[in-house]
Amino acid sequence: MITATSSPRFLIVQTAFIGDVILATALLEQLHTAWPDATLDVLVRKGNEGLLANHPFLNDVLIWHKKGTKYRDLWRLLRIVRARNYDAVLNLQRYGTMGMLTVLSGAKQTIGFDKNPFSRFFTHRVAHRFEPGVHEVDRNFGLLKALDENRAATIQQKIRPRLYPSMADYNAVKTYQQKRFVCMAPMSVWFTKQYPAERWVELIQALPEDVAVYLLGAPTDTTACETIRQATGRSESVVNLAGKLSLLQSAALQQNALMNYVNDSAPLHLCSSMNAPTTAIFCSTVPEFGFGPLADVSRVVQTPEKLDCKPCSLHGRAACPLGHFRCAWGIQVEELAKLDL
Repeated sequence: MITATSSPRFLIVQTAFIGDVILATALLEQLHTAWPDATLDVLVRKGNEGLLANHPFLNDVLIWHKKGTKYRDLWRLLRIVRARNYDAVLNLQRYGTMGMLTVLSGAKQTIGFDKNPFSRFFTHRVAHRFEPGVHEVDRNFGLLKALDENRAATIQQKIRPRLYPSMADYNAVKTYQQKRFVCMAPMSVWFTKQYPAERWVELIQALPEDVAVYLLGAPTDTTACETIRQATGRSESVVNLAGKLSLLQSAALQQNALMNYVNDSAPLHLCSSMNAPTTAIFCSTVPEFGFGPLADVSRVVQTPEKLDCKPCSLHGRAACPLGHFRCAWGIQVEELAKLDL
């Protein structure tokens, strides 16, 4: 329990991928609710810091240059962390490198999940389990409860992750909001998390022709999104924005969409952070892992077929291990095309 100071200093560590950082922002909201005067810092990997721009509760974002200089940069970070004399380090990562940094941080309290190989040296170890009805946000909240159960008990409602696009971000996408529109993010790092490109084409063709469709993605998704756009035969109403918007600009656009169609991937969590309407398509994975949508208007769509092979992994695979990919092909376009949730 934090008792030494009324204005404690906390470091939240989440050096995983984009979606993980987005979900970690719920813990920032929770910590600010429990300790309004606390100083909050976050440690993320290089490339994810832009997500946290404009965040009103954050004092500083520490950046780990993981590629190429992984361990050398770790020691640089450790010197900074130790100099700041944190009251607590809350480590959301389950891997050894950040576990070691947490142990050596010099913080009064070190809190993390029991799956971290250095967790035996933390002052508080929190069980990490995949259970039905338990979202990743709930698992992360367990670290706050370990830090101070009484403060955690004052948080009455479930708090979503939240991002803070700037006015410039909103202005950048204003031109795309002159008519009714939906957003689609058809790609994923993992093949078995992606609804097939042919089905995205069918989904677009099933939507009313007066609804604009914006395809979102990273620069590496540009070619795949362009292939989908051209195959629809709707060159005027389908716009390929992959690689053209920042993550916060994409979030600002998603906020006012009629619907956002996303795989089990980072754009899903962008929607949750903006409370944007969400249709989450789960192919090889399942929402029971704790990464489902959190928006007020949201739904999960999966194949109705009971497959013994689903889920085949936690994160997705480069190809269907059995070759049939029925977890994706079994999802009906007619079910996805419903806009009146």
